[in-house]
Amino acid sequence: MNLMQVIKALGDETRMRILNILKDGELCVCEIEVILGINQSNASRHLNKLTNAKILDYRKVAKYVYYKLNEDTMREYHFIKEVIQKNTMESKYYKKDNERLKRYRASGLTCDELKDGKLCFN
Repeated sequence: MNLMQVIKALGDETRMRILNILKDGELCVCEIEVILGINQSNASRHLNKLTNAKILDYRKVAKYVYYKLNEDTMREYHFIKEVIQKNTMESKYYKKDNERLKRYRASGLTCDELKDGKLCFN
């Protein structure tokens, strides 16, 4: 991992939205898709870029993949958390994502139920 790879990974709106909702904890890729309103292909592309830059860690549980911030990278590059925090406080889009995340967590739904379309954020 190098600094330029990290900076390039941070230079995309969708990737910043992903980091915004992951700042408070781990999420499954299907949860990320629903909360951000993006398709699986788009989510995977951005998650791969963040994982390759070692900004995110992931773990597999059965058919699900869970992502979280890589704490080693957060310690090495302190500015990442600052960038996430600053952007999320200033933009209405990040605030909307946070509201959807909050509603999702309060719903008690599982990934299987999300795949069945039981939660809608229109």
